[in-house]
Amino acid sequence: MKIIDVWKTNLNDCILMINNIIKTYNYVSMDTEFPGIVVHPFKFKTSNIDEPYKILKSNVDLLNVIQIGFTFSNEEGLLPKSNGCWQFNFYFNTEKDLFAQDSMDLLVNSGVNFYNHKKKGIEMDKFALFLINSGLVLNKKIKWISFHSGYDFGYLIKILTNNFLPQNKNEFFNLLKLFFPCSYDMKYLGIYSNDLYGGLNKLAEKFKVSRIGPVHQAGSDSLLTLKVFFKLRDTFFKGKIEEKYQGILYGLGSINSKKKIETIDQINDYSESLSALFSQFFFF
Repeated sequence: MKIIDVWKTNLNDCILMINNIIKTYNYVSMDTEFPGIVVHPFKFKTSNIDEPYKILKSNVDLLNVIQIGFTFSNEEGLLPKSNGCWQFNFYFNTEKDLFAQDSMDLLVNSGVNFYNHKKKGIEMDKFALFLINSGLVLNKKIKWISFHSGYDFGYLIKILTNNFLPQNKNEFFNLLKLFFPCSYDMKYLGIYSNDLYGGLNKLAEKFKVSRIGPVHQAGSDSLLTLKVFFKLRDTFFKGKIEEKYQGILYGLGSINSKKKIETIDQINDYSESLSALFSQFFFF
């Protein structure tokens, strides 16, 4: 399986291929690489259940994503014969953008070339327009797979709304439900199903799943996430995961508001309005 690197120079061609892929392969695993954590939680314990979200919001608002990886499969876990894994590389300028040094060192050691990100990285607005028009978001047929993904979805929602994250955690989960109606956080599924603690690599070892590509790069991590997900689903959930596990992000929980945006009409209306809004300002 080849991991396709996407830059601004080949973004349009890749968009066309992905638009065709999702007609058959509607399971999408997702991972991001971002420049670390610059706002840290207080060292003393707090009983505020919203504190993890506030820390997440502060960091996502301040920082910019570096890579996003998507891997596609069908319900059986079968990937396209070619072009199943995509790594989107975004504009990032180490002279201007905030970052945590330890995270940047880790990414550089994993092969991330920040000169390329500065010279040919994808602009966020172009990627937002692609997502809105692709059918990947605002679509109940797409099954989103992730691992410990509060920050991952945080960055995607920031890109899609072209705005800071909501002040309120419930509003964040409303947007999650809107853009990603069906999502599963494998970190939560693993702990709930059989006390499977540890990171993605530890789960991969347990299920004897081999990695393709370098660790700490979004394409490779999204591909590993997808493979481990189907092993977990078939081993502990008898091949089908119930709806009650949807929309729960490990460490953040889920929505506890009765106000949800989830009807097809609302989703279609919102998709059309967003697409029209972006089209006024951006074009390929």
